[in-house]
Formats: sequence, structure tokens, C-alpha cells
Amino acid sequence: MDIVAHRKIFYIISGTLAVMSLAALAAFGLRLGIDFTGGSILEIEFRDTRPEVEELAKTFETFNLGEVRLQPTGEHGILVRIRHIDEPTHQAILSALGGGVAEKRFDTIGPSISLELRRKSLMAIVLVIFLIVSYIALAFRKVSEPIPSWKYGVTTVVALVHDILIPAGFFAVAGRFFGFEVDTLFVTAILTILGFSVHDTIVVFDRIRENLKNAAGRSDFAVLVNQSVNATFTRSINTSLTVVLAIGAVLAFGGASTAIFALTLIIGIIFGTYSSIFIASPLLVTWNLWSEKRKAPPAGRAGQNSK
Repeated sequence: MDIVAHRKIFYIISGTLAVMSLAALAAFGLRLGIDFTGGSILEIEFRDTRPEVEELAKTFETFNLGEVRLQPTGEHGILVRIRHIDEPTHQAILSALGGGVAEKRFDTIGPSISLELRRKSLMAIVLVIFLIVSYIALAFRKVSEPIPSWKYGVTTVVALVHDILIPAGFFAVAGRFFGFEVDTLFVTAILTILGFSVHDTIVVFDRIRENLKNAAGRSDFAVLVNQSVNATFTRSINTSLTVVLAIGAVLAFGGASTAIFALTLIIGIIFGTYSSIFIASPLLVTWNLWSEKRKAPPAGRAGQNSK
């Protein structure tokens, strides 16, 4: 399969998805969970029939809690997201719901803690990307032809931005229309995606480095990159498919608290595999061709030199 020759098609697909994701983020933003905004989350399960959501909403209205988000879970459960409450209010809510209720989870986070979590999450993502670039530049330091080692690192970052931008855009839309919220588990999933994607990309890059060493300049760079991608294609697909199937089981049978985490991983791993095969390596070829074009003398000057 000649992936490199059709790279413009893949660029258009990724570019379209990236622009759509940016537009969604600009228009809707991410709907932040209590980890980043502060508040309380209460997960309860009714021993008998669960009351209607409208009836439960009326019960919470008596406490003047402002916005209350109710999300049914399973056949008898309900997930409640409200502003930060103290312990007496927490116990009063449980009493108002009646004796046939079992509390499964209660988390509360103050505004100062949520602000600190937001700052540290952003720092973690930036630090991981910086360390990845540094590692790749170091690992490929002996590769200088036809492109220098630092370009491998920059290309990897472009692919990584692609891999986290598309899930973020998806959750911007999902948050706006389906109430999906992002929390610290979302950040954990993003960091996992970064690690998985860069691992997949390095496997392809390492094959390119090996083929460059064996070819010793006897093969066209575009042909060599395409051979390297095809040599690792099956491995990348099989590895990603295995992981997606395992995480799919978590999404299907896990609780509501892990659903966002699992869904983020599935989307990120799919597009991370896609970028490793169809974006990162072809970008090396595009960059190399652009550099050669800049170095080449203009046609008129070349003709004068030949005279």
C-alpha cells in the first residue's frame, strides 16, 4: 500500500477533523466536572424502583443548591452533581431521599483545590510533550540525513496535538448536547494517549532509521519511509485493536464513573494509531521534499551555471 503517495488525502482528513474540533472547542468549550470547578458528586442506588428524575429534582430543589444535574445509572442508580456542600447538608439530602437508598459514592472538592488540579493537569500535559520531544531528539541524534533528528521530534508533536485535539473536540460537542463532563480521569486518559501514540510512532521511526542505515543513501527517502510504514502496519493495527477491545469491555460493563475515561482512551488510541501510520511518517517526507525544494537553485540560475 502506497501510503506516502496518497498522503495529501490523509492530511485533508486530519485537517478537516482538527478544524472541526477547534471550532467545537471555541464554540462550546469543555464541560468541566467538579474536579476542575469545585462541587460535590453523589452516587446513590435505590433498593426498590427508582423514582422519576423530575420527582428527584423536586426533592433537591428544597435545599436551594442551584443547578442540579441528575444522571440515571443502571436500573436503580442515580448520579447527582451539585455545588460544594458540607456534611450536614449531605446527610440531610440522604434523609430526604428516604430509607430505601444506599450511598455508593460521595466526593466533594472545594474551589481552591479544583483550581490547583486544573493548573497541575495543564502542566502535566505540557511537561509530557516536552519530555517526549527531548527523548526522540536524543534517541535519533545519530540520524542526520536526509533530515536532522530534531525534525523527528517536531513531527511527533504535530501528531500528538492531532491525537488529543480530536478527542477534546468530540467531548466539547458531547458536553454541549449530551452533558458529558471532563475530569481528572479525562486528563489521565489524555496522558495515556500521548504515551501510547508516541510509542507507536517511535516504532515506525525506528524502522525508518534502520532502513536508512541499511540503504546508505541508495534508496529514495519517500520509498524508504513507505516501506517502513508498511513493515509496521500490521503490528500497529493489531496492537491497537487489542487495546481498544479491552477498553471497550470497560466501557460496556464498567460504571458511569469510568465511562468518560474509557471512551476518551478508545477515541485517542484509534486516532493515535491513525496518525502514527498516515500522518507522522508522511510528514517527514513532505518536510524533506520542501527542504530540498528550498535548496534547489531556480531554473534560470541553473541554466546560467550550465553555460
